Amino acid sequence: MTLTKAQLLDSIHKQVDLPKIKSTKVVDCLLELIKNTLENGEDVLIRGFGKFCVKEKRERRGRNPQTGEDLMLNARRIITFRCSGRLRDKINREG
Repeated sequence: MTLTKAQLLDSIHKQVDLPKIKSTKVVDCLLELIKNTLENGEDVLIRGFGKFCVKEKRERRGRNPQTGEDLMLNARRIITFRCSGRLRDKINREG
């Protein structure tokens, strides 16, 4: 099951007892801060959760799978996520 933004907002509303409007503002501000930081090429580290990293991919040769035609793929930036050891242990805990 996927956790949606609406479920996240509802959970914050119930657990922290914030009004839904303030919960929405908190989540939106947090996501905007993360997006802006990554857009500037900086990494985002959340202790106990993980690290979002911006990686540079160089220009490289590729192939169109439908036609088999060779082409050049442009250089681009991608986002990777590496979970913390604590989160990895929690996910893999047998129980």
